[in-house]
Amino acid sequence: MCYQCGSPSRRSFTRFLAAGAGLTVLSACTPEAPKAVPASSAASSAAPSPAAVTASAGPTAEAATVGQSPEVPSPAPSPSPSAALARQFSLDDPASQWVIVNKHRPLKPADFVPADLVRPAVAISAAGEAALLNSTTAAAAEAMFAAAAQDGVALVLASGYRSYSTQVTTYNGYVAARGQADADTASARPGHSEHQTGWAFDIADGGGACSFQPCFADQPAASWAKANGHRFGFVVRYPWMLHPITGYYYEPWHLRYVGVEAATDMLNRGIGTLEEYFGLEAAPAYL
Repeated sequence: MCYQCGSPSRRSFTRFLAAGAGLTVLSACTPEAPKAVPASSAASSAAPSPAAVTASAGPTAEAATVGQSPEVPSPAPSPSPSAALARQFSLDDPASQWVIVNKHRPLKPADFVPADLVRPAVAISAAGEAALLNSTTAAAAEAMFAAAAQDGVALVLASGYRSYSTQVTTYNGYVAARGQADADTASARPGHSEHQTGWAFDIADGGGACSFQPCFADQPAASWAKANGHRFGFVVRYPWMLHPITGYYYEPWHLRYVGVEAATDMLNRGIGTLEEYFGLEAAPAYL
């Protein structure tokens, strides 16, 4: 295993993982499965007598009115940080660049397939459908990979689109090998994976080191993507130590397209997760 991570925080994370708290919780996007398988007032039928009216206006009624605390309206909910943006996109439509898919928000429909899957003109180590992205993400990836190359950094597309049926096979393989509880920490359930939208993909480093391992965070590809991805509309979807919100441990390889405006705004505001940015509840576990 490659855990030669430079910072004390990553060394602590390594010890945390090594202690058994979750090497298996690193990836929602593992590329392959293990081999093992008006209300009516008419109810009052009689008018009150004058005596009753007089009595009701007495000291007791007055005291009740005077002593009653005025109702204080509940404060209006604070708008999400994303409300400041001029242009809005759906958080529910899987064809929207702002769609939020997590353990509380499955895709609708569950078997959604992007209508515009293409193979980007970038270095790719994946094959078949995993080499595809939706056309918007593909164009942004091409621009990002080219800019990285100009800076001497080699990015590789390691895993792109993943169909519902492929996710079924992947997830069921984990369940068969490890049980459902452990599978839910290692692989997204079918219909809950960002990869199915075409808006997300995993990267590797041109040198091939530390792929899908914690030490990938220290590789040139991960460092460059984290620092520059917003320029092309990408965010690191599962940041360091924010798994209580996202539901997944740090994945420096998993990039998600949300557009330049939103990605840059998140960076400038210091907001790490899409759940926080769009004002959604945390999704640490399935409902």
